Amino acid sequence: MLIKEFRVTLPLTVEEYQVAQLYSVAEASKNETGGGEGIEVLKNEPFTNYPLLSGRYSEGQYTYKIYHLASKVPAFIKMIAPKGSLEIHEEAWNAYPYCRTIITPNRKVITKDITVTIETFHINDRGSSENVHELPQDKLKQREIVHIDISNDTVAPNDYKRDEDPSLFKSKKTNRGPLVGNWIERVDPVMTCYKLVTAEFKWFGLQTRVENIIQRSERRLFTTFHRQVFCWMDNWHGLTMDDIRRIEERTKEELDRQRNTGNVRGMKADTE
Repeated sequence: MLIKEFRVTLPLTVEEYQVAQLYSVAEASKNETGGGEGIEVLKNEPFTNYPLLSGRYSEGQYTYKIYHLASKVPAFIKMIAPKGSLEIHEEAWNAYPYCRTIITPNRKVITKDITVTIETFHINDRGSSENVHELPQDKLKQREIVHIDISNDTVAPNDYKRDEDPSLFKSKKTNRGPLVGNWIERVDPVMTCYKLVTAEFKWFGLQTRVENIIQRSERRLFTTFHRQVFCWMDNWHGLTMDDIRRIEERTKEELDRQRNTGNVRGMKADTE
């Protein structure tokens, strides 16, 4: 088991991020869909009586998605997946400001030996809170903290887009940005996503390699996604949660259409 806590600081409030994240997930999904592949939303509905984080959060929005992305599936899945099984299942319980996401391969074909659990807490701070996930001492000893700077961290050439570069973007609606230098210590408002990623792979001989690939993939995704969240600010700022639910419903219909037509777009799979 490999545990990393990724801390992504943003020039937003926690309240703003709730809308920003959901909007950006919907938009990014479109870029991953088309040509017979893409994201299938099976469920997007309220949940109750599902205790999260010591029982303090027990209701919110539940989503169940299947990622049909054979051409871009992460390398750790390709290593072990039988032909025709390259799909990823994602369940998420969003009890904002806390969220739990569980990612597995297609369990009809692959056993439960691979599980990625992402627990996220959103807090109005600069990424310095010590144990927001309330980990016991044994887990704290295993946890590695990784700070992500969406503007200054290096991104792969294939991931870079000039219009999604926080060091260049300035919001017309909020006047925030560009993010340069030691911006994390200067911006106001400010909040941090504390994303605790637990990667478990139970095949002897491959465990360490696969778990490291998983964590590396998650860091890449968190960096690219949050660059988009910030640079799409003028698209989502001012939207309400009712607006978001309508966007999600339209997006689901569009994703269903796109999977049957067009060319798949978006990030390429890891090659390692």
